Amino acid sequence: MNNFQRENAISNAHVGRDFEEVALKYFEKNNIILNKGVSLPVGVNQKKKNHVFDLGNTSSDPEKVIVECKSHKWTSGGNVPSAKLTVWNEAMYYFYLAPEEYRKIFFILKDYSEKRGETLGEYYIRAYDHLIPGDVEIMEYDNIDSKVRLLNSIST
Repeated sequence: MNNFQRENAISNAHVGRDFEEVALKYFEKNNIILNKGVSLPVGVNQKKKNHVFDLGNTSSDPEKVIVECKSHKWTSGGNVPSAKLTVWNEAMYYFYLAPEEYRKIFFILKDYSEKRGETLGEYYIRAYDHLIPGDVEIMEYDNIDSKVRLLNSIST
């Protein structure tokens, strides 16, 4: 039986929540105050339905920001976690549908593959660049040195 549970974690949900906390603290250090679970109307036509983004702020804040956080890693065998990247594509779609006035940040965990010579974020941009909206910033968080690197240049 395969176990896709993150090693040394209570649950994958806990891993995700812990990573959201890391993101909250990072943005707070950079004077961007965000809240968890920010709901915004999204839709392809006039009809809209609320989607809850991991982090964000309200429309009354000077800079409107929404953030999706993902702490996915390469598989234990160093392969592409295809199902997880489908979730990343879904996040890109929600960013595409989100109100234009929001700054859109995809905050991901840095996971480097010796086998591939690149991080999962670098791989994602190389393989899925055609699905990444031009106004989305992809920030890669290194949990070893607590630094963040912007992986893409936005084209707004």
